[in-house]
Amino acid sequence: MKNRKDFERFLAQTGPSYMGLEVDYAQGSYIYDKQGKKYLDFVAGVSALPLGHRPPAVEKAVKKQLERYWHVMVYGEFIQDVQLDFARKMAHILPENLQTVYPVNSGTEATEAAIKIAKKYTGRPHIIAAKKSYHGNTQGSMSVMGYEPRKIPFTPLVPGVEFIEFNKEEDLKKITGQTAAVILETIQGGAGFIEPQHGYLKKVKQRCEETGALLILDEIQTGLHRTGNTFGFEHYGVVPDILITGKALAGGLPVGAVSASYEIMQTLIQPPMGHITTFGGHPVIMAAARATLNELEKIEASRLAAEKEKYIRKKLKHPLINEIRGKGLMLALIMPDKKTADKLILEALNKGLILFWLLYEPRAVRITPPLTVSYDELDQGIEIILKILNDF
Repeated sequence: MKNRKDFERFLAQTGPSYMGLEVDYAQGSYIYDKQGKKYLDFVAGVSALPLGHRPPAVEKAVKKQLERYWHVMVYGEFIQDVQLDFARKMAHILPENLQTVYPVNSGTEATEAAIKIAKKYTGRPHIIAAKKSYHGNTQGSMSVMGYEPRKIPFTPLVPGVEFIEFNKEEDLKKITGQTAAVILETIQGGAGFIEPQHGYLKKVKQRCEETGALLILDEIQTGLHRTGNTFGFEHYGVVPDILITGKALAGGLPVGAVSASYEIMQTLIQPPMGHITTFGGHPVIMAAARATLNELEKIEASRLAAEKEKYIRKKLKHPLINEIRGKGLMLALIMPDKKTADKLILEALNKGLILFWLLYEPRAVRITPPLTVSYDELDQGIEIILKILNDF
């Protein structure tokens, strides 16, 4: 009780309620509370733990780097082999036009940098974003958030942003010669894991090429094997001009990154320090990121995600599940209403299974377990979900 009161008093709260699990330790696919109860984690830190909790390869890399040095200088001043190894690894897994990377501290910071780069490179003032989009919660990122109820209390935000309907081809005429960039999630996350349909991303890219605008794809959730490919855009036959990554990139440590061509990234040089960061590319984080990328490749994580998606879709069927949206291990159960979704999530927690909500779709229940989740663990989680739904 004391910890709960102190949690509410001394740590700023982000909402009127919270799950309240008192964490003792975590390992693999499980989190253990102070009472010794274990919880099967089907959320993975909101897709930030692709290898589960405390993966040995990442833990080893972090400890090794800690024994060498931690923070030594602001980003971009010293040559550090751990940063270079990370950058080379990113270049190895990305298309040729995305092989220069700027590591930062979070996904929202990567969004901020991407928007600035696009404006500077094109010399244009306007950004196109999608309704019901989410790219982070700082002022610039919130400016390209397509959900007014969350934005209104913080207005005015950054001007010059216009919104289009995701998957609505007629809206693409809003991309003009004044557009610096179009920023989209490859799969809309907060909106309910909405996939692009009927070649939509290709059509966006074509319109960008016609008008000279850049395409920024936000792969903070969809990147790093989560959808059954190394990056989500590989499913849809399009390559962005600027790529935003984060979440899974460092195996659960705070990170973000912007990737683009060498030419586009040269815009950061003038004016000097137009975008700088003290802790971006932090050596300990870079060691974790490099180890995470290596391990994901080693275990063939894309194949695992694709195969486990099929397994979940086959096993997880119930009249109260209207549909399962998403791709790979980025899945959302769409329930009949918010009440059903809330009850499922809260009852699951009581029974030792962690599920979660999505930002804007109140009927959705998030299922984004570690890519390393075992089939036995999937069976355990599915059994809990079905039992709860059967008892409704």
